[in-house]
Amino acid sequence: MAIKAYVLIVTDPGNTKHVFDQIHGMEGIQEVHEVMGPYDIVVEISAENLQDIPRVLGDRIRPIEGVQSTTSLVTFPD
Repeated sequence: MAIKAYVLIVTDPGNTKHVFDQIHGMEGIQEVHEVMGPYDIVVEISAENLQDIPRVLGDRIRPIEGVQSTTSLVTFPD
């Protein structure tokens, strides 16, 4: 059963589109949306196990130029 996580991303002003474009199509990313409010982008990650989530965040999302901060919400298995 796949583990899902939602990542709430704050970007540097003017870099939201760049960050969105870099995340869109990444392996393990199910959905990515630009949003209004305290966060700029919401990402849905699907992984085989919980240990994969920090790798996606640390190796793929956080290093993108323009990412200021991330907040992760991991779902409970059904």
